[in-house]
Amino acid sequence: MYEHELSFANELADEADRIALSYFRGSFEVREKADRTPVTEADIAIEKAIRAGVHERFPRDGVLGEEGGSEGDTTRRWIVDPIDGTKNFADGVQLWATLIALAVDDVPVVGVVSMPAIGERYEAARGIGARLNGEAIHVSRTDSISRAFVLFGGMADWLDGPNARGVQQLMREARRTRGFGDAWAHMLVARGSADVMVERELNTWDWAAVEVVVEEAGGTMSQLDGSPLAHGRSVLSTNGVLHNDVVGRLRSARGV
Repeated sequence: MYEHELSFANELADEADRIALSYFRGSFEVREKADRTPVTEADIAIEKAIRAGVHERFPRDGVLGEEGGSEGDTTRRWIVDPIDGTKNFADGVQLWATLIALAVDDVPVVGVVSMPAIGERYEAARGIGARLNGEAIHVSRTDSISRAFVLFGGMADWLDGPNARGVQQLMREARRTRGFGDAWAHMLVARGSADVMVERELNTWDWAAVEVVVEEAGGTMSQLDGSPLAHGRSVLSTNGVLHNDVVGRLRSARGV
């Protein structure tokens, strides 16, 4: 149903890759935004190019971007994170991505996660499955936490807060844990390399494209308490099989 839009999202990602790689590991300006997160020249250039592309191809569609905010129609809206993992990008670490989604009535229906520095492009659209570099991907079948590979964004996120105890217990019981973070960790869940990913707080542009890929690969995404994803709230990605178990453990740890 959304094959045309998915093809267009890949075109946008091709241009984003070109721009990003022209800056990566080079000399570029990094400044701190009001929320104390970094932004680079590459972020600004990529989002500007994507907005221009959308305006040319789908002039009636709106755009929501991390750097430029929201403009135009919200019924059909392209959601963009020009560089997810800006700190990695600025530090010369290859694990960063451009995230491009299309949402219809606030439901993401197309998602592209492009990671040119490691040669990986994830894509999905509702009803047609998820792919990595053109090959179909699917989540794992792991059915117990004791056999699960659990990922998290950063240690500091889970030292305190209402979910700290539950997440720490989850990590103690898991077969393996790693703090990979950002979109790539969710993609590892989508392709079956990991089983669970927990995030304390993500904005819409951080999870919209990711949600389509994970769910089309057979996984499940929600907030840590099981409620639907929302701007600025927690995110849990799993292989689906483990989702209710993880949500239940976290609720129990909070005394809910």
